[in-house]
Amino acid sequence: MVKHIVMWKLRDKADAAEIKERLEALAGKIPGLLNIEVGIDFLESEQSADVVLLAELADREALQSYQTHPEHQAVVPLVKAAAVARTVVDYEF
Repeated sequence: MVKHIVMWKLRDKADAAEIKERLEALAGKIPGLLNIEVGIDFLESEQSADVVLLAELADREALQSYQTHPEHQAVVPLVKAAAVARTVVDYEF
Protein backbone atom coordinates (compact mmCIF):
# COMPACT_ATOMS: atom_id res chain seq x y z
CA MET A 1 0.00 0.00 0.00
CA VAL A 2 1.04 3.60 -0.61
CA LYS A 3 0.49 6.75 1.41
CA HIS A 4 0.32 9.97 -0.61
CA ILE A 5 0.64 13.11 1.52
CA VAL A 6 0.47 16.61 0.06
CA MET A 7 0.59 19.93 1.91
CA TRP A 8 -0.22 23.31 0.39
CA LYS A 9 0.31 26.89 1.48
CA LEU A 10 -2.48 28.97 -0.07
CA ARG A 11 -2.57 32.55 -1.33
CA ASP A 12 -5.95 32.95 0.36
CA LYS A 13 -6.98 30.53 3.10
CA ALA A 14 -10.62 31.18 2.11
CA ASP A 15 -10.02 28.70 -0.75
CA ALA A 16 -9.29 25.86 1.70
CA ALA A 17 -12.90 24.74 2.19
CA GLU A 18 -13.58 24.34 -1.54
CA ILE A 19 -10.30 22.46 -2.03
CA LYS A 20 -11.20 20.12 0.84
CA GLU A 21 -14.68 19.50 -0.55
CA ARG A 22 -13.49 18.83 -4.11
CA LEU A 23 -10.65 16.51 -3.06
CA GLU A 24 -12.76 14.52 -0.61
CA ALA A 25 -15.39 14.11 -3.35
CA LEU A 26 -12.86 11.87 -5.17
CA ALA A 27 -13.60 9.09 -2.66
CA GLY A 28 -15.15 6.11 -4.42
CA LYS A 29 -14.51 7.51 -7.89
CA ILE A 30 -10.93 6.40 -8.56
CA PRO A 31 -9.95 2.71 -8.62
CA GLY A 32 -7.23 1.90 -6.10
CA LEU A 33 -7.91 5.00 -3.97
CA LEU A 34 -8.74 3.31 -0.67
CA ASN A 35 -9.04 6.33 1.61
CA ILE A 36 -8.76 10.11 1.27
CA GLU A 37 -8.75 12.70 4.04
CA VAL A 38 -8.22 16.45 3.75
CA GLY A 39 -7.49 18.69 6.73
CA ILE A 40 -7.44 22.46 7.11
CA ASP A 41 -4.90 23.94 9.53
CA PHE A 42 -6.30 25.89 12.47
CA LEU A 43 -3.04 26.96 14.14
CA GLU A 44 -1.93 29.33 11.35
CA SER A 45 1.69 29.50 12.48
CA GLU A 46 4.45 30.62 10.12
CA GLN A 47 5.49 26.98 9.66
CA SER A 48 1.98 25.68 9.01
CA ALA A 49 0.68 24.53 5.68
CA ASP A 50 -2.93 25.55 5.12
CA VAL A 51 -4.27 22.27 3.71
CA VAL A 52 -3.08 18.66 3.91
CA LEU A 53 -4.18 15.66 1.84
CA LEU A 54 -3.71 12.14 3.20
CA ALA A 55 -4.52 9.40 0.71
CA GLU A 56 -4.07 5.64 0.90
CA LEU A 57 -3.76 3.77 -2.37
CA ALA A 58 -3.49 0.09 -3.19
CA ASP A 59 -0.01 0.31 -4.73
CA ARG A 60 2.32 2.46 -6.85
CA GLU A 61 0.27 1.76 -9.98
CA ALA A 62 -2.86 3.01 -8.20
CA LEU A 63 -1.00 6.20 -7.27
CA GLN A 64 -0.08 6.73 -10.92
CA SER A 65 -3.68 6.08 -11.98
CA TYR A 66 -4.96 8.49 -9.32
CA GLN A 67 -2.64 11.25 -10.52
CA THR A 68 -3.75 10.95 -14.14
CA HIS A 69 -7.42 10.11 -13.54
CA PRO A 70 -9.84 12.65 -15.11
CA GLU A 71 -11.68 13.20 -11.80
CA HIS A 72 -8.40 14.15 -10.10
CA GLN A 73 -7.22 16.20 -13.07
CA ALA A 74 -10.44 18.23 -12.86
CA VAL A 75 -9.42 19.44 -9.36
CA VAL A 76 -5.78 20.21 -10.23
CA PRO A 77 -6.37 23.67 -11.81
CA LEU A 78 -8.27 24.87 -8.71
CA VAL A 79 -5.49 23.76 -6.37
CA LYS A 80 -2.67 25.06 -8.58
CA ALA A 81 -4.32 28.49 -8.85
CA ALA A 82 -4.80 28.69 -5.07
CA ALA A 83 -1.40 27.39 -3.91
CA VAL A 84 1.85 29.27 -3.46
CA ALA A 85 3.76 26.21 -2.22
CA ARG A 86 3.34 22.43 -2.35
CA THR A 87 5.18 19.64 -0.53
CA VAL A 88 4.66 15.93 -1.28
CA VAL A 89 5.67 12.64 0.34
CA ASP A 90 4.83 9.22 -1.14
CA TYR A 91 5.82 6.03 0.65
CA GLU A 92 4.95 2.36 0.84
CA PHE A 93 3.71 0.79 4.05
